[in-house]
Amino acid sequence: MSTTRLEPPHASPQAPSSASSVPSGPSAPSVTSPAHPTYAAAPFTASSSSSPSVSGPTIVTTSGLTKTFSDRRGTRTVVDSLNLVVPRGAVYGFLGPNGSGKSTTMKMLLSLVQPSAGQVLIGGEPMNRSTRRRHLAHIGSLIESPPGYGHLTGAENMRIVQRLLDLPDRYVKHAVDTVRLGGQMDKRVREYSLGMKQRLGIAMALARRPSLLILDEPTNGLDPAGIEEIRRLLRSLAADGVTVIVSSHLLGEIDRVATVLGIVSRGGLLFQGTRAELMSTSVPDTLLGCSRPLAAAHLLSARGTASAYEHGLLRVPGLSQQDTADAVALLVSEGIGVHEVRQEEQTLEDVFMALTRGGGL
Repeated sequence: MSTTRLEPPHASPQAPSSASSVPSGPSAPSVTSPAHPTYAAAPFTASSSSSPSVSGPTIVTTSGLTKTFSDRRGTRTVVDSLNLVVPRGAVYGFLGPNGSGKSTTMKMLLSLVQPSAGQVLIGGEPMNRSTRRRHLAHIGSLIESPPGYGHLTGAENMRIVQRLLDLPDRYVKHAVDTVRLGGQMDKRVREYSLGMKQRLGIAMALARRPSLLILDEPTNGLDPAGIEEIRRLLRSLAADGVTVIVSSHLLGEIDRVATVLGIVSRGGLLFQGTRAELMSTSVPDTLLGCSRPLAAAHLLSARGTASAYEHGLLRVPGLSQQDTADAVALLVSEGIGVHEVRQEEQTLEDVFMALTRGGGL
């Protein structure tokens, strides 16, 4: 389900039920205000799952956010007491295995799904039925599949969004130019590739010039050049003061753009903070090049240090710098030459996999 539901051109512009739309009519908030409206900043309150570096003015916080579903097989909790803190102007990388509750959480942030417990605060104010319209006037989103009527052209789809939101032409043109789709707007959307549909969906989300952008897997279907474009776009939006919450299974891409990371598994928050803090929670393996590796492994094992012999090197997990120095001194004192000592460089994917397999830090 997409978060933009477009009304047919012949219909009167009614309020779509999705998060990417703003209701029309006298009571609708204006979207022709300054490009990036400013919310009143909510003070940061640290939670047990949040990192000290996630500080300063925030635009999104959740407190005890929980969602349970019940059916004939019983009750299952897909989001469990989630406490998110999203700083203003950040690119918040929201990561987790399939089925970890990411999409459900994003839908609750947009009030598309009502929480079973807890609350969502946008700019320090609750997101609920009475505040939803006002908040969504400043939020763009793309959740799950891209929106758009297949029998209409890209331009016609954008005109529907323009009419529903009462947007000036320059807003629409800027959104289309931003995703570099200008040369394809006369094609019917059914003729678009998946990547082009993704870009059209992002253009729809950007047309209102949101101060908060929520994207679920925005690089799905994009080729490397398209992924690079989205990467540049997210950086540019953050530089302009737009806060971006983005989920992706491409951890390398998140690693390149995110300033804050949130990692969930089985509906719970495992980590929240900067990349540097995440990497510091995991000690990389130490690789030792020795003259007699099997003897070295036996000696280390006798001292309670496990190791494995791989590709001519001893791999020793969990050694601090002091532990490494002690291990080298021990080997040298026993007449074993040590000609190489280095820590294996870790990627975000390495730490993510270790974290989600183990269920915590």
